[in-house]
Amino acid sequence: METLKTINLGAVQETLLLPLWGRAVESQKKNPHLIDHKAVSIINDLPYDFVSMAKSIPKITQLSWVARCKYFDRQVTEFLQKHPDGTIVNIGCGFDTTFDRVDNSRVHWFDLDLPDVIDLRKKYIPESDRRKTIAKSVLDKRWYSDLGRVDNVMLMIAGVLYYFDESTVRQLLDDFHTLLPSPEIVFDYGSRKGLKIANRRVMQKSGMDKSARLIWSIDNLYELEKWSNNIHVIKAQTMFSEFKRQFPWHLKMGMTFFDKANIMSLAHIKIE
Repeated sequence: METLKTINLGAVQETLLLPLWGRAVESQKKNPHLIDHKAVSIINDLPYDFVSMAKSIPKITQLSWVARCKYFDRQVTEFLQKHPDGTIVNIGCGFDTTFDRVDNSRVHWFDLDLPDVIDLRKKYIPESDRRKTIAKSVLDKRWYSDLGRVDNVMLMIAGVLYYFDESTVRQLLDDFHTLLPSPEIVFDYGSRKGLKIANRRVMQKSGMDKSARLIWSIDNLYELEKWSNNIHVIKAQTMFSEFKRQFPWHLKMGMTFFDKANIMSLAHIKIE
């Protein structure tokens, strides 16, 4: 594996280092709720000041990345139980390693991200016969043809939609409907209040560029069904609703506040 001297990523792309660090930190705890050895090895090799970044990130934020990861793992696993030869497209993949935890030896997997991210990712996470990368923006419609012919499709979109305005999110969902066969989609989203908090407490204090500010928010996910008759909400839940039972009371209190304030949530929808 090549040892890098510098990282050259755009402002938004650089934010992929946040959940990577969050998974690595969790993996090194005495009783981790998620184990991601690849994340640990990557942050130990990348020439980046994770120590300074970590000082500004609240524990509850680090745990939210773990909770999101576990939610996505579960949704993908359940999808593959129904469609073992299905196709998963991991949009804005960054250094995500979901494939390693959910692979059923039959799934067809595509990791999609911008070219600079894919170049960096491929230095640490290789492709295989069933795991391919696509070096394009999700807004570049040419990536749909890179999938080939697909039937059962699930899109994973973690930490991505926040960076678009509402009109772009609407167009994306319309493209998914037009160019894919009834895809299921799992993603995270924030309320208006949640984005204000995230921009102030996480993005700025962690040293991320101001151009990486979060933009799109929605307070009630069922509003999506008013955008189009083709959109159906399967599930909408707060970030820690299925996660906080495993923690001591002082952390449960923080997670309860996080959820009651509707800061960040998790979604599963289908477009038909």
